[in-house]
Amino acid sequence: MIDFFTSLSPVTQALIATLFTWGMTALGAALVFTTKAVNEKLMDGMLGFAGGVMIAASFWSLLSPALAMAENGSFPAWVPAASGFLLGAIFLWGIDKIIPHLHPGLPMKEAEGLQPATKRRSTLLVLAVTLHNIPEGLAVGIAFGAIASGSPSASLAGAVTLAIGMGIQNLPEGTAVSMPLRREGMSRRKSFLFGQFSGMVEPIAALVGVLAVTLMEPILPFALSFAAGAMIFVVAEEVIPGSQENGNKDLASMALMIGFTIMMILDVALG
Repeated sequence: MIDFFTSLSPVTQALIATLFTWGMTALGAALVFTTKAVNEKLMDGMLGFAGGVMIAASFWSLLSPALAMAENGSFPAWVPAASGFLLGAIFLWGIDKIIPHLHPGLPMKEAEGLQPATKRRSTLLVLAVTLHNIPEGLAVGIAFGAIASGSPSASLAGAVTLAIGMGIQNLPEGTAVSMPLRREGMSRRKSFLFGQFSGMVEPIAALVGVLAVTLMEPILPFALSFAAGAMIFVVAEEVIPGSQENGNKDLASMALMIGFTIMMILDVALG
């Protein structure tokens, strides 16, 4: 099985990996078939854990390899990492201001983006998580694309570990969409479909990422840092505040530390 996977092209590998992360989103959304609500402490802990995974992945799987790849470049090694990191955050910030969306747990009056009031609540909830899945798909795609570049800093194990980490943290994201919709009276089937739909963007973003770095290899350090910056922006802007808005700050913070530690161990041990 491993030999078969390694024989595939980076594009196919990235597609398979993000189909897995999409499946994990669907698994989280499927909790709607078992209950109408998830315990707030459990949900906050899951979100905190997801934030820790994303922070660890941003450094160990993206920024660190970017710095290593840039050491032999024409710029100081910090230039691609710093510029790509900030551009990733600016990109997500810009999308956040343009596309209408509503973060789970907030009233309609706090919807963001252009003309959010013209959209249905269900659509806005799905768009919120979908937007934040873009950098995750890009990160996985770029990681697999880096393998094709032949860089010693890129490895199949590292890319697979990143995909596993993104899949783990997608569980609460699917739940965060489907459960509020179910509480508002939507059927279990529709709540599940909306919840899993938010993960559909990841395979698409992954294909964009892997094709970009395989066709334009010199941008690889910038691309890795770009994905890291976009993910850290999501963590700071949405994941951490969302995990603490119900007052479970200590629980969410400790879950974040655990998520970071587990992802770091996976990345260092396997990558």
